[in-house]
Amino acid sequence: MASVPQTERSQRPTGLAIFLIIAGLIALAAAFALTLDKIRLLEDPNAQLSCSFSVLIGCATNLASPQGAVLGFPNPLIGLVAWSVVITIGVAILAGAKFARWFWIGLNVGMLAAIVFVIWLIAQSIFVLDVLCPWCMVTWAVTIPAFLAVTLYNFTVGNLPGGASVRRVADAAYSWIFVITIVCYIVFFIVAQVNMDVLNRL
Repeated sequence: MASVPQTERSQRPTGLAIFLIIAGLIALAAAFALTLDKIRLLEDPNAQLSCSFSVLIGCATNLASPQGAVLGFPNPLIGLVAWSVVITIGVAILAGAKFARWFWIGLNVGMLAAIVFVIWLIAQSIFVLDVLCPWCMVTWAVTIPAFLAVTLYNFTVGNLPGGASVRRVADAAYSWIFVITIVCYIVFFIVAQVNMDVLNRL
């Protein structure tokens, strides 16, 4: 992603809005697919899910585990609601909506909660459940850059506290979100490989 132009700082963050819509649609599709799979499992615990490819790659274990319903209901339902909100925010920005500072901070708090939740789920998948859920990984893959984009944008425009140096660093990092995200993916793969021997179990 390119750095935040000066015009976007004083007007609307069109680039960020488009990214939020695209990211939200991808994650929403993953949450919807997981919700359908959860329904199939409730109907038939022995159902063969389309996302289940092997003992290593599949959704059934995650969906049936306590980690798959942290708040007492299936995690995908959280995704259906949360990503719908993200898409709506992106569309609203494109339509000309300008949000107050408190709104952007609230969005960032939500994104922070999302990334913390995702990191926990990744850890549970790798170190506890010993299985990788394809649709879950799609959500993880989208959450990382979404968190980075919103956080760095907020630092850059001053929605989050920080001096001029912090804003300059955030502005520079904003244009490297793609690279930072790839590095995060690589770290995830290395951790998974070391603990799950992914390549030999595919």
